[in-house]
Amino acid sequence: MRFGIDRLLADPSLRAPLAGRRVALLAHPASVTRDLTHSLDALAVCGDVRLTAAFGPQHGLRGDKQDNMVESADFTDPVHGIPVFSLYGEVRRPTDAMMDTFDVLLVDLQDLGCRIYTFVTTLLYVLEAAARRRKAVWVLDRPNPAGRPIEGLTLRPGQESFVGAGPMPMRHGLTLGEMGAWFVATKKLDVEYRVVAMEGWAPEAAPGFGWPLGERVWVNPSPNAPNLAMARAYAGTVMLEGTTLSEGRGTTRPLELFGAPDIDARAVLAEMARLAPEWLAGCALREIWFEPTFHKHVGKLCHGVHVHAEAPVYDHAAFRPWRLQALAFKAIRTLYGDYPLWRVFPYEYELTRLAIDVINGGPDLRIWVDDPATTPADLDALTRPDEDAWAEARRPHLLY
Repeated sequence: MRFGIDRLLADPSLRAPLAGRRVALLAHPASVTRDLTHSLDALAVCGDVRLTAAFGPQHGLRGDKQDNMVESADFTDPVHGIPVFSLYGEVRRPTDAMMDTFDVLLVDLQDLGCRIYTFVTTLLYVLEAAARRRKAVWVLDRPNPAGRPIEGLTLRPGQESFVGAGPMPMRHGLTLGEMGAWFVATKKLDVEYRVVAMEGWAPEAAPGFGWPLGERVWVNPSPNAPNLAMARAYAGTVMLEGTTLSEGRGTTRPLELFGAPDIDARAVLAEMARLAPEWLAGCALREIWFEPTFHKHVGKLCHGVHVHAEAPVYDHAAFRPWRLQALAFKAIRTLYGDYPLWRVFPYEYELTRLAIDVINGGPDLRIWVDDPATTPADLDALTRPDEDAWAEARRPHLLY
């Protein structure tokens, strides 16, 4: 199969509309061609593309910023001599001065298929800025490694944030190119928008179910996105960022596991199986011990659970990571009634709301966890209408 960047580089007719126009690139470390050349370098030697600027999202163009809320500075690219603007620094929306450096912005970002992954919001912000300034935005499309499944509560009105760009569920099942089309339609943006689509993407095909295993190398789109198993689990494990539990930052398998020094992981697993055994399907859950080298519980021995979402234990149709992680929270609350589960700290520039509510686009998940009278069936009943509605809302924008 071919990604959008590879098609653009190979086909002069696709590049023809760029003639005479200044071009900028929004990219990160995973913005590479099939032969692992970074897209910035590949476009720079393409004789009919005039590169005048570049942009980096959260973690930076170089992907060097390890944690959330660690900002990147603007700089001048030492090889190509063009300005590189940070969209996760002094600003998160491009300024007028930044917009004045180009006519067409090429967006080549590897996404993870999850609402909270901030590249989704950055795409919206550049689309809105482009609509105001009469600029063009082209998305060079890449696979959604989590595939097409939909899961999770829809972001509620008034709950928008940098990790919640609009009313979509946590696991949205769109590529970034499709997401851009949904933004243009729902926000009624008057903008020149184009998708350079992939060729041969098969999101329902085993064993990748969204990622072309055996065809393309995985490159971390952010420092704690090290592999396909993490991408599959992320729609659930990302909620750990809003808790006092470690999500595995400071280990070699971040966002595939959870734990803490003061929980009995075996008891948690047993309680999860008692409450909703069907929510454990599609993966393998393994008791582990780990000691984070940085971040939460640094230097402390944690008892936890590793969520294995890789072959041969992975079942794409059965795996529901958001429900799985929600169930873990419910089990901990059931076993340890007063456990300080919800972490209180500024999260992605939201200072007045609990991080878990910002992550979930509202308080519904937290309320369900904390209420001893609620059951998994109650969360299912709350969530399924959202999932069904999104399946219809996204349908007109599917390209594959």
